[in-house]
Amino acid sequence: MSLLLTLRNHIADQGAVSLQDLANRFRHPPDALRGMLEHWVQKGLIRRQMETTACGGCAISKCGSCAVPAQTELFIWQGGATLRQSQ
Repeated sequence: MSLLLTLRNHIADQGAVSLQDLANRFRHPPDALRGMLEHWVQKGLIRRQMETTACGGCAISKCGSCAVPAQTELFIWQGGATLRQSQ
């Protein structure tokens, strides 16, 4: 199965996945995956959404006590259960 289909199926199974989680799981650079995911975004099967959390933690301690906002790029399944099997 191609990586493009594997990404689509993984997001369908999980419901929503961050770009960083996809990069870690599939061992590809986020920019490369983002390009592939854009295919499914254009087809309307997944939606890209930026989430901002109140604190991203710092690079040293990861304590979460600072006020630095963190951006997380999420990909959310929009295709429904039946579309996933028919694609």
